[in-house]
Amino acid sequence: MGDPKKQRKKYNTPRFPWRTDTMQEELKLLGQYGLRNKRELWRHETMLSNFRSIARSLIGQTPEQRQKRENELLARLKRIGLLPETAVLDDVLDLALEDLLERRLQTIVLRKGLAKTMQQSRQLITHGHVAVGNQRIRTPSYIVTKPDENQIIYSSNTPLANPAHPLRQTLVAPPPTSEHTEPKDERAFQEGDSLTEEKS
Repeated sequence: MGDPKKQRKKYNTPRFPWRTDTMQEELKLLGQYGLRNKRELWRHETMLSNFRSIARSLIGQTPEQRQKRENELLARLKRIGLLPETAVLDDVLDLALEDLLERRLQTIVLRKGLAKTMQQSRQLITHGHVAVGNQRIRTPSYIVTKPDENQIIYSSNTPLANPAHPLRQTLVAPPPTSEHTEPKDERAFQEGDSLTEEKS
């Protein structure tokens, strides 16, 4: 069978990882998008960096030389929802890391209201409760394409497929209104009045 293929790193680390601004920005994104560790963040940074590198290399070529690769790159980025249909090659250089993080399955599950928090969204995915179409996906970092975005549902093989499941009820339940809850100070005041009347 031969030797197994050498596993290579799928990400590049920051050039100056100890800088305060770099660490603060990374921690902010880790919390905002529910990432497990910095390696997960660096993988997305590397992916975005590769897109930009391809775009920069194409900009320096003549239109005849770059036409095919430019169309392929733009079609791919439009398909995964990073660029609008009217985008051009220069728009690739304006992409931010947040644009790519918004296309993660974990993020879209939350945005669609299938989970209440990023952490819950990640848990639902890793436990196999989320499907894209008919395929169950267990990878929170899965990049969702535009055609698949409307096919994200609870997997039919899990208890969450039942609309009466308690977790789904909490997602659709309206928050309690003030007219159903009496302020604590007002209740204490009324109780004090009743005690005063009884003593008198």
